[in-house]
Amino acid sequence: MTHFLAALGRPVWDALNFMGSVAIFFCQGVQQVATSGRIVLRTLRQIHVIGSQSLFLIVLISLFCGMVLGLQGYYTLIKFGSVGFLGSVVSLSLIRELGPVLTAIMLTGRAGSSMTAEIGVMRISDQIDALDVMDINSVSYLVSPRLVASVISFPLLTAVFDVVGIVGGYLTGVALLDMNQGAYFYRISSSVTMTDVGCGFLKAVVFGLLVTTVCCHQGYFADRRRDSVGPEAVGNATTSAVVIACVLILAADYVLTSLFL
Repeated sequence: MTHFLAALGRPVWDALNFMGSVAIFFCQGVQQVATSGRIVLRTLRQIHVIGSQSLFLIVLISLFCGMVLGLQGYYTLIKFGSVGFLGSVVSLSLIRELGPVLTAIMLTGRAGSSMTAEIGVMRISDQIDALDVMDINSVSYLVSPRLVASVISFPLLTAVFDVVGIVGGYLTGVALLDMNQGAYFYRISSSVTMTDVGCGFLKAVVFGLLVTTVCCHQGYFADRRRDSVGPEAVGNATTSAVVIACVLILAADYVLTSLFL
């Protein structure tokens, strides 16, 4: 029984330890944002890395996502004689759910994994220790600019995803399946409210902070992993960061959706 309880309690203890470590790490990053006055240039660089370099991927994914939504929505609504509501289905699905969630997951795979790998390599090659020796706060230098950049980039890319996705739904529903153009855009304007838009942007900000914190945390403490060392630890940290961030995105999406319904 003692061994059973120990085996049951260890994963719970590890999970609580991880959540506490991530929370402290996040608070340190936010504190450095408030106290450091020399992160503007580094933040602009991270906006370029997270936002600008991810733009093509977001546009491509959102276009096909909107086209699939338009196609599936059309053939579902036509069974009930409600094709005129296609604009509402596409726009609300994208703005409230798919836009922020898929944008965050795509950025986790592209930018989040890059954050973890870059910081992890700096850790195992003692570059972070060198920053500390030179009296440069490593959290302020590496983490805080990424937090600020994610708060800016994630909502902007989510907005791009929503707009391009709605255009994709238009291409399928109106251009391909001959739905009435006026009905499509009328349903969008009559169904979407500022609450829906605000909910989507709030999710984007929360997802951005979650992804950046988890990915930077995994890279920053890559040398403390118990399953591997050296370059292998960086690879495992990158894999763990992507998996944990994606799970947290979906969990946070459920919590935020339940609060706004």
